[in-house]
Amino acid sequence: MRTQVGIVGAGPAGLTLAHLLQLEGIESVVLESRSREYVEQRVRAGVLEQGTVDLLTQMGVGDRLARQGLVHRGIELGFAGKRERIDFAELTGGKSITIYAQHEVLKDLIGARMAYDGALLFEAEGFRIFGIENSPEVQFRQCGATQTLGCDFIAGCDGFHGICRAAIPESVLRIHEREFPFAWLGILANVAPASKELIYTYHERGFALLSMRSPEVSRLYLQCPADEKIAEWSEDRIWSELRTRMATNDHWNLSDGPITQMGITPLRSFVAEPMQYGRLFLLGDAAHIVPPTGAKGLNLAVADVRVLARALADFYRTGSRTRLERYSQECLRRVWKVQRFSAWMTRMLHRFPGEDSFAHNLHLAELDYVTSSRAAATTLAENYVGLSFAE
Repeated sequence: MRTQVGIVGAGPAGLTLAHLLQLEGIESVVLESRSREYVEQRVRAGVLEQGTVDLLTQMGVGDRLARQGLVHRGIELGFAGKRERIDFAELTGGKSITIYAQHEVLKDLIGARMAYDGALLFEAEGFRIFGIENSPEVQFRQCGATQTLGCDFIAGCDGFHGICRAAIPESVLRIHEREFPFAWLGILANVAPASKELIYTYHERGFALLSMRSPEVSRLYLQCPADEKIAEWSEDRIWSELRTRMATNDHWNLSDGPITQMGITPLRSFVAEPMQYGRLFLLGDAAHIVPPTGAKGLNLAVADVRVLARALADFYRTGSRTRLERYSQECLRRVWKVQRFSAWMTRMLHRFPGEDSFAHNLHLAELDYVTSSRAAATTLAENYVGLSFAE
């Protein structure tokens, strides 16, 4: 089997890249180790930046997004018993974010690829990559048989634990990482969200976040120890802790409901560089992970895709490798800006082990400054809705 671009992984990066290449008349084959059902049903966060929404719309896969996505023009920051709103639209010239779950994005992209008969192989587990300096090939297993996909380039969109990053020689790869000393306990609950916009709350007991998946389903998070066991949290304890941390002086009420999903997510930052070697390019979680506080994971993967798709289109049109050779440099400039923002949001809103009253008051002072200074609020807003792609 042979194609122009071999794409390992059918997540947001892999499927968005495949669609953009199709629009440019560039052939690709997507290999995905999981089943289609798994990919389309695995619930993941879904806060889409303005630029991500615009791109999906331009690609022709934004119809359901436009109908079902929840457009938010700001967020609220809660601290010291009060809430202050950051008005994205007013601070960024009309930009917003949209709540639309990641698995719904994947359904749209899979449907589009199937519509034009693009090669998308599910339950096709790649296990070896070779020839990346000159003539790349991916070996994979499907239905008990071993096959080889030959291609001009490989796009590694197979996540943190995939095979693509491991194909880059250790002598070349540099890893930068930081693990945070806490995690998020996240729940899905069948109850209408208690706010029309996301509420990020700092409390002396820890961080809390109110988000949503739909007008009927709430998504909520609590900061917890990194080694916390989910069995230690009953539904009553979860709702009680959420109410305590999110309480306001005006007695705002958080209604509870049946919890349908619970999980604990550790927080970490990770960057691998370079993001390319030979004819292999890393995208999304294969190259970088950000803490979820800034809602950047999916959006950063899509930003990588924009850079690589443009570079590949240029190569197949003109034969020029200039943009391909700059891929890592161009992506990493944005990656580190997003890491900075995500780490800043995380530090500002979370209690770190061993913090005393001095540290607690610094958190409160920073939140007071961010919500009372137009310049500081604009910095948050610009980063949250997504930096310009000229950056």
